[in-house]
Amino acid sequence: SDSFFNLIKLLRQEGKLHRLRKARQKMSELFPLTEEIWLDWLKDEIRLTEDESDREKVYELFERAVKDYMCPEIWLEYVQYSIGGMGAQGGIERVRSIFERALTAVGLHMTKGASIWEAYREFEIVILSTVQPPPGSVASKEQQELLNAQLERIHTLFRRQLAVPLMDMEGTYAEYSDWADDGVPETVTHQYRRALQQLEKCKPFEEALLVSEPPKLAEYQAYIDFEMKEGDPARVQIIFERALAENCLVPDLWIKYTMYLDRQLKIKDLVLSAHERAVRNCPWTMGLWKSYLLALERHGADHQTVTDVFEKALNAGFIQAADYVEIWQSNLDYLRRRVDFSKEWSRELDELRAAFARSLDYLKEDVKERFSESGDLSCIIMQIWARIEALHCKNMQKARELWDSIMTKGNAKYANMWLEYYNLERSYGDAVHCRKALHRAVQCTSDYPEHVCDVLLNFERVEGSLEDWDAAVQKTETKLNRVNEQRARVAEKEAVLARQEEEKAEHRRKAKADKKAQKKSQKTDRAGDKRKAEDEYEEEWGEDEELPSKRLRGEEDFGSTAKEEHMETESGLFSRRAPPPRKTEPPGFRKNQQGLSEAPRQPQDISKEQRKDEECVFVSNLPFNLEDPEGKMRTLFQGCGTVQQVRPIFTAKGVFKGYCYVQFEDRLAVSEALKLDRQEVDGRPMFVSPCVDKNKNPDFKVFKYKTAMEKHKIFISGLPYSCTKETLEDLCKQHGTVKTIRLVTNRSGKPKGLAYVEYENEAQASQAVLKMDGTMLENFTISVAISNPPSRKMEDKAAPSRILGAAMLRQPQGARGKGRTQISLLPRSLYRQSAPDAKAENGTVSAPHATVTDGVHGGPGTASLDTQTKSLSNEDFAKMLLKK
Repeated sequence: SDSFFNLIKLLRQEGKLHRLRKARQKMSELFPLTEEIWLDWLKDEIRLTEDESDREKVYELFERAVKDYMCPEIWLEYVQYSIGGMGAQGGIERVRSIFERALTAVGLHMTKGASIWEAYREFEIVILSTVQPPPGSVASKEQQELLNAQLERIHTLFRRQLAVPLMDMEGTYAEYSDWADDGVPETVTHQYRRALQQLEKCKPFEEALLVSEPPKLAEYQAYIDFEMKEGDPARVQIIFERALAENCLVPDLWIKYTMYLDRQLKIKDLVLSAHERAVRNCPWTMGLWKSYLLALERHGADHQTVTDVFEKALNAGFIQAADYVEIWQSNLDYLRRRVDFSKEWSRELDELRAAFARSLDYLKEDVKERFSESGDLSCIIMQIWARIEALHCKNMQKARELWDSIMTKGNAKYANMWLEYYNLERSYGDAVHCRKALHRAVQCTSDYPEHVCDVLLNFERVEGSLEDWDAAVQKTETKLNRVNEQRARVAEKEAVLARQEEEKAEHRRKAKADKKAQKKSQKTDRAGDKRKAEDEYEEEWGEDEELPSKRLRGEEDFGSTAKEEHMETESGLFSRRAPPPRKTEPPGFRKNQQGLSEAPRQPQDISKEQRKDEECVFVSNLPFNLEDPEGKMRTLFQGCGTVQQVRPIFTAKGVFKGYCYVQFEDRLAVSEALKLDRQEVDGRPMFVSPCVDKNKNPDFKVFKYKTAMEKHKIFISGLPYSCTKETLEDLCKQHGTVKTIRLVTNRSGKPKGLAYVEYENEAQASQAVLKMDGTMLENFTISVAISNPPSRKMEDKAAPSRILGAAMLRQPQGARGKGRTQISLLPRSLYRQSAPDAKAENGTVSAPHATVTDGVHGGPGTASLDTQTKSLSNEDFAKMLLKK
């Protein structure tokens, strides 16, 4: 549509009227046109009008224009243009007809409807002046009748307008008081006061629309809910039309409107027009097409019309395979209702069978080619076809053929599929085929074999002979014995794997303890400032136990990679390691230090033996600079139950690590505490998890953030660090209803310029991506995509995500661990990044490839170092350093 708009704008500037007209015609066939485009088109055509035949073409164009959206300006232009043709035969009646239609369409528009009423009155007042006799003359009887009829028309228009709540209606009442010789009748005054009361109720909603920015979806939703409670169908319709004129690409609004028309007004022309406009504006929404097909059938549309609409739906471009299955089901339901099954043969029955066959081919070829799956894994369409053949057509042979096909498509292992077939045979088949189906079910079922075995035995109890019973018992026992053996082997494998994992964990713990003991003994041999600097560095960056928050949750931690890389950055060629720069102390650090030095920490109130995991919760993702974490946690969780103890975890230097344990007296308090998960504490969401011993439950994980594609959620990167949730919400709510917004921060609470925004549905998220990607926010260009968070894989932790400082190569892992103390003998200046980072998933970048060069790429004298293909001598290194 944007391409058409730009083309039309360019052709209009160049004055190429013939091509401009064709472009507008084509765009009008494909999309509803906005008020601006229609007004430009109509004004251009009006200027070209030369004779009466041209006027008729303009009338036709106006009729097309008023069908797209409810636009008071287009109706006003229409009535004014029709007044220019009032001199033609029947011209006055035509003008009045158009005015009446305009009042029906937009006369209730509270802010713009008055212009139509006033134009109508002015037109009738002009007509009155033409039927009045000249001054001093006496009107004939016929003239007097015309005069009285015209006066009555004007009185009626005043009365009708004063009964409608419109802005500035007080001026209309004053005008009528001056115009009416006998004053305003009491009934009109009463209606006028009622309209004023209605106006006062609606004023807050109108004022909210006046001050808000487009598309004003939330304000319109509130207004619609109010009018639906009031219950006036005409007013409900006008507010829906006003909302859709500004939110034409919001499928939920169209669904709500068409559902209201289907259930409340039920006027054929109005209902079908709304459905047609809905699918033209949001063709990707399957639910709108489905409702349209039902409305056509409900209002008795001819078969060809329904077929044409269905074919358009197939070409609409739905966003998932299941949508095509559902639209096919709607069409097949319609075709089934057309068939008279009392006849042995009918054209409608042949058409239904042909449609079933075509639907299966369409899902197998077209849909599977596009989505890599048919969308009908349970073969629902084939099941329905089989039931129709069995129930209505008494054709069990065809039904069995269809079920054979269903089972060959990978469904034979599911007990519920066999039982569906068994029920079909039970209802419309015979005992022989029932028995055969159950025997095959026992042989093939892998998910619930016990269930189908019970059904077979119960069937033989009711209908089988002794031989049948013996065969069933033997078959079921053989099957269940084989299943139990398989389950025992699987359980044994799982037990072996569990023991291996436990042994590995124990080995890691012992290795870590030995390593810490070795480091502690090495520290005693260091002296002077060097020992002090390295001790501080080890305490700052030393290996602690893996945070329980990461072990239990497996969440995204976009700040961890930078920390790991800082641990591995070497300082130079010939020194082992320079003392690290002192980090800025976080707020609350000195307070913790002072508290540590003034008085030692009190011993824990509860021994480890007395602690019970089922009465405890683990709280993580807390700010490192949280003041008095113990008191803060007691205050937060006191409403859940009696807090027995809070155990915040600190480093050796007294800095809070950001997580703690909260012990309750009663395990019932734990369920209440878990409800506080995600509550913000000093600007960060607090994570509350069950307290689980990882050694006893190695497979326990709690994933809070999904790592699969979320089509209803968008990922925004490149945001300014000053961006707030309110700013982002104002930006995103223009494209749909925003449910939640999450700004990604590091552990210290600083923003990363990333955010996740969740919409109500996929269509709104898709629209936001199309409209927002590449736009500017506070001089920052933002990138927007459908949310596809990176997966948390253990091997990814060791892979570099970026090269810090001098772009140093990561040391390979080996016997010495992560290589934190290994020395790189390669000058920093010889490293360069060979390729820019490539965007992969939301929040991640591919690892850059580092090559070594002397700084002149590809020029003469270039010395390349590739450790995998050529090794360089000390002399080669010296030459490269001299060049530098």
